[in-house]
Amino acid sequence: MANGICDTGAPATEHGVAELTRSEIVQWRNAVFLIFALSGIGLASWIARTPAIRDSLGASTFEMGLIVFGVAAGAIVGLTLSSHVIAKIGSKATIAGSVTGAGVGIVIVGVGATMTVTQLVVVGLALYGLGNGMCDVAMNVEGAANERALGRTVMPLFHASFSLGTIVGAVIVGAVLVSVRFLRPDPFATSGESGTESDGAAEDSKGWKSRLAIWKDRRTLLIGVIVLGMAFAEGSANDWLALAMVDGHGVGNATGAMVFGIFVTAMTAGRVGGVFLLDKFGRVPVLRVSAMLAGLGLLVVIFAPATWLAGIGVVLWGLGSALGFPVGMSAAADDPRNAAARVSAVATIGYLAFLVGPPLIGFIGEHVGLLNALLLVLTLVAVAGIVSPAARKPRELDGVGSEPQPARA
Repeated sequence: MANGICDTGAPATEHGVAELTRSEIVQWRNAVFLIFALSGIGLASWIARTPAIRDSLGASTFEMGLIVFGVAAGAIVGLTLSSHVIAKIGSKATIAGSVTGAGVGIVIVGVGATMTVTQLVVVGLALYGLGNGMCDVAMNVEGAANERALGRTVMPLFHASFSLGTIVGAVIVGAVLVSVRFLRPDPFATSGESGTESDGAAEDSKGWKSRLAIWKDRRTLLIGVIVLGMAFAEGSANDWLALAMVDGHGVGNATGAMVFGIFVTAMTAGRVGGVFLLDKFGRVPVLRVSAMLAGLGLLVVIFAPATWLAGIGVVLWGLGSALGFPVGMSAAADDPRNAAARVSAVATIGYLAFLVGPPLIGFIGEHVGLLNALLLVLTLVAVAGIVSPAARKPRELDGVGSEPQPARA
């Protein structure tokens, strides 16, 4: 038996916990991959349409920030409730219910944008954010548990699957925006002719007070700061990159959507390659380099005199933003005894970027331009790089999971 897998295919026990066969762990892993990918497709299905939604609603930059605030507000509620819901019904039921709610929210957003009813769009985004936030915690708890069962780093690959989903969604939307240029009026019309359940149960036994007490832990808060800064880097691109390229660099809406596709492609590549870097060098050096890449990319995007140069900055920005969130989730879930509560707390801190970020960047962008407003993101990325040592696995947990321990971390 190795890495928690029974080589003979028969269940085994260790410390009283039944273990899974290799086949069952692989099936579990593949299911998590699919859930992350579908979550990414859902996110991209509206993000790539933000310029068109802005035009449809006739919203200013600041008003668009308030509209996008609906996602973050719903997400904060979902993140806050997530650990309690997981403790009651388990992560499987939580994921199923939250994904359904998020899907309904996306439909409402589409209806609201078509009918140019801003309030309906905000309601839909809030419902989407609620479901997405709750699913985010549940699928990361599942991913961290599967990572421990596999005995090697895999969380960045789960998040790469999410990014791949956003690529698919962004490409689909971008292709539609390009394709509609070739549509023509109907000639007949113009002529007048017709023609992990056990973890949840364990945490439930501790009670909600025990889960909330995790907020007093210094390491939890510092990991939350890392996730906050890197989530700001990722989230600001999700919310504002397409619009920043349109308004700041003068590209068309379709090109803005495609640039977002470049960003998520770079992020996906960073997450796939990051698995090997994390296993070789450890979390802390990788997070430091990631922060430097994201910061450099932001500087290039903000100050580039040419669109092609800004495109290079987008690639660096995407690569640098790739690993902050997944590494933060892995670090938060190092101890399986309180993984859901700690992941929920860290994710909630991180999602403050999505709560405060959209209206704040929109407000600043209204006065100094969206590109200059991104300097705020650069500052938070720098802070995340400074506190990156908090992601190092505690010595007392060295025997749990798969975090590599290089000689010089």
